[in-house]
Amino acid sequence: MKVFVTGLGIVAPNGVGVDAYWQALLEGRSAIDRITRYDPGPYPLKLAGEVREENTIERRVAVQTDRFTQFALTESDLALQDGKLDLGRLDPFGVGVVTASCSGGVEFGQREIERLWHQGSRYVGPYQSIAWFYAASTGQVSIRHGLKGACGVLVTDEAGGLDALGHARRDLGRGMTAMLAGGAEAPLAPFSMTCQYHTGLLSYATEPAQAYLPFTRQARGYVPAEGGAMVLLETEEAALRRGASPRAVIAGHGSTFTGSGRYAESAEGLEHAARIALDDAGLTPDQVDVVFADGLGVRAADEAEARAFGLLFGGRSVPVTVPKAGFGRAYAGAAVLDAAAAVLCVQHGVIPPTPHVPAGDHGLDLVTGTARTSDVRTALVLARGLAGGNSALVVRRAAD
Repeated sequence: MKVFVTGLGIVAPNGVGVDAYWQALLEGRSAIDRITRYDPGPYPLKLAGEVREENTIERRVAVQTDRFTQFALTESDLALQDGKLDLGRLDPFGVGVVTASCSGGVEFGQREIERLWHQGSRYVGPYQSIAWFYAASTGQVSIRHGLKGACGVLVTDEAGGLDALGHARRDLGRGMTAMLAGGAEAPLAPFSMTCQYHTGLLSYATEPAQAYLPFTRQARGYVPAEGGAMVLLETEEAALRRGASPRAVIAGHGSTFTGSGRYAESAEGLEHAARIALDDAGLTPDQVDVVFADGLGVRAADEAEARAFGLLFGGRSVPVTVPKAGFGRAYAGAAVLDAAAAVLCVQHGVIPPTPHVPAGDHGLDLVTGTARTSDVRTALVLARGLAGGNSALVVRRAAD
C-alpha cells in the first residue's frame, strides 16, 4: 500500500512553517544560541536551539498545557493547512494521531513542583496532573481536531520520531484514512538537562559555530533543541480521491535495538534497521540517493554510524547530510524534522548542507557549505535513541 505525505507542519528553531524551515536549511542558517528559557549560568550547558517565534496557541489551551504540547498543536494545525485537508468531510473514526516525545511536559512539571516546595500544595495548578504526561500531545491534538481513530504515543528518544511515522503508516494499512504523526519536544528546563549530564553526550561549547560538529575530529557532543514536526499521511486512494498534491511517499520503516548507551556498538543495529526499511520499501541499498544521518556529534557514535554506511553501501559513496547541526537535536522531534527535510529534498531535488562543518571525516561524502542539487528519488533517514533504539525511514519521490 502506498502512503502519501500530503502535509507538513514544522516548528523548528530555524523556522516555523514549511517555507521558513526549508529556506533556512538550504542556506545552512544557524539557530544555535545561548539558552534563554532559564539562566544557564550555574550549569555547564550554555547553548541550545530554541524556538524564538511567539506562541500562537490560544490562552485557554496554553494555561492547560506544556510547551511541547503547544508545539504539537501548532504542528498539527500547519500540517492540515499545508495538506488542505477538510476534516469535516471525513469520518472522524478514520483519522488518528501518533506522537513521540522523550521529555514530556518537563518545564510545566518543574514549575509546579517548585510551587509545591516553596509555597505549598494550594499553589499547584490542577493541570499538573496531565500537562507533564507524554500522551498529552496526542490527546490534545485529537481533541482539537475531533479525531476518533487510532491514536498512540511513543515515549522514546530520537528514534521514536521515525517510529511514530512507521506506526501511523501501519495504522493506515489497518483501515485508517488519514493520520497525523510526528514528534514535539520542549526539554529546555534545568531538571531535564541536569538528568542528561551523566551521559557525556551534551556539548558544553560556548561558541555556536563550534558546538555541534558531527562526523568531524572536533566533535564534542550534541546541542539540545526544542520543536518538532507533524506529518499528514494519507492512503493513496484517499489522497487521490480528494485531489491532494502529495509531497512524497513514506515507503518503508525499520527498527532494531542495540542496548542502552551503546552508541559505539550501534553500527550493526543501525545497518540492520536500514535494511529492514529498504526491504519494506521493496528497494536495495544501491537505490538510496542521500542519507539524512543521525549524526550524534560524539566521535565513537559517529564512527559507528560511518561503519553502518560501509556495511550498507559497501564501497559506494552516498551523499550524507545532518541539517540539524545548525539548530540542535530536538530528541523525538529531531527525527521528524529530518524526515520533513527528506520529504522536501526528494520533492525539490536539493540536498541541504550540514551547517558549521567545513568538511567531514570518516571518508564520508558529507554535504557541507552549500546545498547540492541532485536527482534525488530515494532518501534514507536514520535515528538512534539514548536507550538503544535504532530506526530507519525510506522516503520516495511521489511520482515514482
